[in-house]
Amino acid sequence: MQWLIVILLIAGIYYFVIRKPSPKNPKQPPEEIMLECEKCGTYISSKEAIIKEGAYYCSKECALGEK
Repeated sequence: MQWLIVILLIAGIYYFVIRKPSPKNPKQPPEEIMLECEKCGTYISSKEAIIKEGAYYCSKECALGEK
């Protein structure tokens, strides 16, 4: 009976003191970044931006220079 109390005490110390807390939401998507269009200056999210030759554009028209 005494060993059971000792084991429970050690388990309690481990659980509340030593154990590292797990992240609250590990599957959270990465944060979106707002980028400025090289041609017109409109801000667009990083997921929707068009990248051409290392520059970010808001639309195909800006990327092709038709505006």
